[in-house]
Amino acid sequence: MTARATSETREPMETTVGVGGAAESTDMVLNIGPQHPSTHGVLRLRLVLDGELIQHAEPIVGYMHRGAEKLFEARDYRQIIMLANRHDWLSAFSNELGVVMAVERMLGMEVPERAVWTRTLLAELNRVLNHLMFLGSYPLELGGITPIFHAFREREDLQHVMEEVSGGRIHYMFNRVGGLKEDLPAGWLGRARDAVAAIRSRMDVYDRLVLGNEIFRGRTRGVGTMSPEIVHAYGVSGPLARASGVDFDLRRDEPYLAYGELQDTLEVVTRTEGDCLARFECLLGQTHNSLDLADACLDRIAELPPGPINQRLPKVLKAPEGHTYAWTENPLGINGYYLVSKGDKTPYRLKLRSASYNNVQALTELLPGTLVADMVAILGSFFFVVGDIDK
Repeated sequence: MTARATSETREPMETTVGVGGAAESTDMVLNIGPQHPSTHGVLRLRLVLDGELIQHAEPIVGYMHRGAEKLFEARDYRQIIMLANRHDWLSAFSNELGVVMAVERMLGMEVPERAVWTRTLLAELNRVLNHLMFLGSYPLELGGITPIFHAFREREDLQHVMEEVSGGRIHYMFNRVGGLKEDLPAGWLGRARDAVAAIRSRMDVYDRLVLGNEIFRGRTRGVGTMSPEIVHAYGVSGPLARASGVDFDLRRDEPYLAYGELQDTLEVVTRTEGDCLARFECLLGQTHNSLDLADACLDRIAELPPGPINQRLPKVLKAPEGHTYAWTENPLGINGYYLVSKGDKTPYRLKLRSASYNNVQALTELLPGTLVADMVAILGSFFFVVGDIDK
């Protein structure tokens, strides 16, 4: 579906006076989407234009809404993992992680050390998979087709090891309340290490081919600048916030899993420019660091003695009455899970705070005053998944 122009009128109506007398004119309202190729999916943008200049922008969401939060209330604590897995289909493992951490906190459950380190490893590998998709697709939206081929080659190497350990290529369903589904296959650590090394050896493609490209830099430098004030006002998080100088990362500032022991390896990549180029640089830098974190996890897991990967659970799992909040540093930003239990086998309420939902709202501040030609560059640099917005 192509963009649609309508002649809706804004209030108050703007008027211009011509040579031949007074003549009224109205701004043009341009609907981008909800299925336009530049919108990453079924997101609709309602733009009010003055010529080629955007005067007003309104992101309209909900076209993919599946009611996951309501479905949480009708599924038990094992089944809700499947629902949470799918809202950001590029971060499936990380999505599962937040849910099981919230349930484990309600139960006061201690997870075996082997599961803690394996979860950390798989979360970082999932972060690399997520970022590679955007590192390849963003240049494509600006006219560069080559990086997407490289990105999918690297993703394929990593998908093989993720599929071997979990059985899934996108929706892993490997987390369980109390740990993980099962232990790692024999020889998997070596194959995972080889995949990480192969990807790292080819990451300079993005430094040379993308960041070294004058056209790419010309389309992104100084475009879509987001101030720290906008970040705080809209609850923007993840690489977008750090590109605007907001130095916050839950893995460092409120460590969970094994991140408290990885502080020497963990590097929070920040920029101060806040433009499209800075957001891409943060994403690329974070990918490099996630590969380093994965290596550190592989080293530690290899040193661990044999042991359990999960806790034994009762046939019917019930969380005690109460409420808790768990949050994680997902690839696209902060994910929060507010869990309320009435002592039943299903959640009374599970509220999901997804990163992309907050992040995309800032478009109302960034798009006005920019040209339509820069809209795609700004939109792509927000690195969002529409399912993560609509849930």
